[in-house]
Amino acid sequence: MDALQLLNTHVKLLAFDFLTLKPIPHEPTSFSRKGRRLSRAETVGIVVSRDFKPNRFIKFDIDDGTGCIPCILWLNQESSPHFSRRCPSHVRLIAQMAAEFASQVQLGVIARVRGRITSYRGNLQITVSDVVIERDPNSQILHWLDCLRLARNCYDKVMVPP
Repeated sequence: MDALQLLNTHVKLLAFDFLTLKPIPHEPTSFSRKGRRLSRAETVGIVVSRDFKPNRFIKFDIDDGTGCIPCILWLNQESSPHFSRRCPSHVRLIAQMAAEFASQVQLGVIARVRGRITSYRGNLQITVSDVVIERDPNSQILHWLDCLRLARNCYDKVMVPP
């Protein structure tokens, strides 16, 4: 798998790995992990903090046992200029989905979070695109195993030029 294939893929990462990502100069939407360009991530863990600002955002931390990953879910789609050119019915649907995700993010739940890797004031975070609350108590251990297997068999492979 080459670096371009990982760029827009939700790469499964544990917090200790996520928190070592380095920004790529002159590419504000890309980060580097052992020479591989990444832009999206997936993690699973327990919600250990929650800061809810209605109609603005919800910030929360996911603890996977190796560290905490800061996450932010924007809730301002209907007032943001970023969405002003989009179809109003689509923006309403996106806002409804974000509100539903925000209502599910409660302290103590096991959540699977996917989104863009971003940096705010020099700190890495996931800008959330979707949240799934895990009902299976084994989901966190299975995510750990997936992360280790993917790191060994895919993410850490040395790229050989063709």
